[in-house]
Amino acid sequence: MSRLPSLAHASLATRLLVAALVVILVSLPLAGLGLAHHFRASATAAFDERLAALLNVVIVEVRYDAREQRLQYERSLGDPRFEQVFSGWYWQVSDGGERVLASRSLWDQRLPVVSASGPEVRDVLGPRGVPLRLIERDIRLAPLEAPLHVGVAISREALDAELAGFTRLLVLSLLGLALLLLAALAAQVHWALAPLRRLQASLHEVENGEAEGLDTRLPAELSRLAGAINGVLARDRRLMERARHAAGNLAHALKTPVSVLYTQADGLEEPRRWQMRAELKRIDEAVRHHLARASAAGDAGLHRPSRCLEVLAPVLEGLGRLAERRGIRLSYSLPETMTLRMDPQDLQELVGNLLENALRWAATRVVVSGGDEGGECWIEVADDGPGMSEAQRRQAMARGVRLDEQEPGSGLGLAIVGDLVTLYGGRFTLGGSALGGLSARVWLPAGPLSKAQGATAAAPRKRSCQ
Repeated sequence: MSRLPSLAHASLATRLLVAALVVILVSLPLAGLGLAHHFRASATAAFDERLAALLNVVIVEVRYDAREQRLQYERSLGDPRFEQVFSGWYWQVSDGGERVLASRSLWDQRLPVVSASGPEVRDVLGPRGVPLRLIERDIRLAPLEAPLHVGVAISREALDAELAGFTRLLVLSLLGLALLLLAALAAQVHWALAPLRRLQASLHEVENGEAEGLDTRLPAELSRLAGAINGVLARDRRLMERARHAAGNLAHALKTPVSVLYTQADGLEEPRRWQMRAELKRIDEAVRHHLARASAAGDAGLHRPSRCLEVLAPVLEGLGRLAERRGIRLSYSLPETMTLRMDPQDLQELVGNLLENALRWAATRVVVSGGDEGGECWIEVADDGPGMSEAQRRQAMARGVRLDEQEPGSGLGLAIVGDLVTLYGGRFTLGGSALGGLSARVWLPAGPLSKAQGATAAAPRKRSCQ
């Protein structure tokens, strides 16, 4: 029972081969038993017919000499084995008393006598314990009043050897047939499932971003399936692109009305002006947060591999100039071969938010590093700022939370980073850096369509979280 779950998740080829193996293991032994039984019955019947013929010869040639009052047998059966002592070929005529006539091969032994009106065949043990096949019957011979019991016995060794040889040949033949059938079925399964393997390879190319759709040059059933999946993929791409355009248009559409309302709020008297600006701020933060999520491309499964250094070069260059104006040294160490299956815009958004937050609180230095580890890629942004306490880290990921209201910022940066990392099935943590400040590290799956590793708790610090 413990192996059933593993078989439940087995491949189609394994399932088909196991099913074929079960059929072969059930059908061939049954067929072998049937053939063996039929051959045994046929061989035994032929053996018994031979015994019956010999019995008839003995019955025809037996005589009773009334003058000498003894039984006589006038001719030989023509087989020298009846003359060889304990040869396994015997005949015997007896009246159940003292009158007994037997073949020379019996010597001083006798066959068991059982009354039988008609010919009856049975297995007995003969001289020296040799198994015999015995045929016997009772006859009437004038002028004797009592019936005579006539029996002919032949050793079963030849019959048993023939049956054993056939059984051995049958077993070997069935084993060879089973192996041949398994090989043929394996070849058939391999050939029949070739389209599925091509479909799997095509799906792998789509997952890796090497193709935009599945190959439809397949058998009719799979071609329709591949075409339907391609339709779904194309529709999802259109919907995603439309959503991203709509998110951008909505951002532009809301930017001007919110700015006008901010200006009008400045003309109000306190506390209405403060209340108005607080509500406008909440609207602005909510819009920015949900627009950032709506514009994210989504799972890494359908994106081509992107070199991190090439994608992040514009972000590092732009924020590097901002760091110089603030007197902060921004350095980075990213492997040139490091790639991520992530939309370039989402990767720039993710690292850009982390860098802006680090530059806001760094004293003199910010370091960006990355690498590969355990099938995942990681990117770390560390600074030498004031850092964060454990309590602050537990609330930093809350959307719009700012730990220092005197610093500019909406408090959405880390929340957006956390949403993006979760969307791509990665992890996000905050901790202390070797520079003395905060270290923000994200892990992203290197492979396509990876499951989320679980949401990570990011931590706040003694500053606003952009």
